[in-house]
Amino acid sequence: MQKSKKYDKEFKINHLKLYKERGKHLDEIANNLGILKSTLYISVQKYKKYGEDNFPVSTSIKVCNKEVHHLHKELANVKQEENFKKQ
Repeated sequence: MQKSKKYDKEFKINHLKLYKERGKHLDEIANNLGILKSTLYISVQKYKKYGEDNFPVSTSIKVCNKEVHHLHKELANVKQEENFKKQ
């Protein structure tokens, strides 16, 4: 069984705008992305229901983003400590 791909909010919204603003067909966008038309259709329905600002994001993406944010903060702290030790 193939593992499903997760796409972030920005990726989805950019391609939903192609559909909404430029009038491209779902088939064309799905083929270009290499995803199923049904997957794109579900995203279109969520976009219509929630809008861009409240567009739901996969839980796994949220967890990854939080972890990345935490790691960036930790790295900044380590760099700050190194700079302090050099002085």
